[in-house]
Amino acid sequence: MRNLIGATFLAVGLAAGAGAFAADTPDVEATLDDIRQTFGVVPSFAKNFPEAGLPAAWAEMKAVRLSPDTALSGKEKELIGLAVAAQIPCDYCVHFHTEAAKLHGATEAEIKEAIAIAAITRHWSTVLNGAQLDREDFRKEAAAILDHVRAKQTAAAPKQDKPD
Repeated sequence: MRNLIGATFLAVGLAAGAGAFAADTPDVEATLDDIRQTFGVVPSFAKNFPEAGLPAAWAEMKAVRLSPDTALSGKEKELIGLAVAAQIPCDYCVHFHTEAAKLHGATEAEIKEAIAIAAITRHWSTVLNGAQLDREDFRKEAAAILDHVRAKQTAAAPKQDKPD
């Protein structure tokens, strides 16, 4: 009986919260209009997304993927998108991110390298996970490798003359 009462209060609370959230979110038609203005069309992936989540999903896409005011450039974002898409794998995403990377100035060499980096990462991830290496030992080895590389970089850096 206690679980039934708790579940009822939870359901009522969630329903009330959902109503309040829906009132605060942009309406779906306004979101679709914004997508159309941004892309020139409303792509099928947007048409097939649940309406309840579309405004938030679009806001996320605009704030991160499409925004020029983020830490990564458009080209870097598209090359990452391509590398991830190649590993998922998602043919749709591979096509789109390849073309979008080119639109942002990526060369064929950069596109090939992004895909190769994804493949190399997947390869060694398979080895590491399959061998079930001790995670703490791995972290210590990684720290030692990075310390070694830092020391080599410091030694190779040009010496700056001290002002007299």
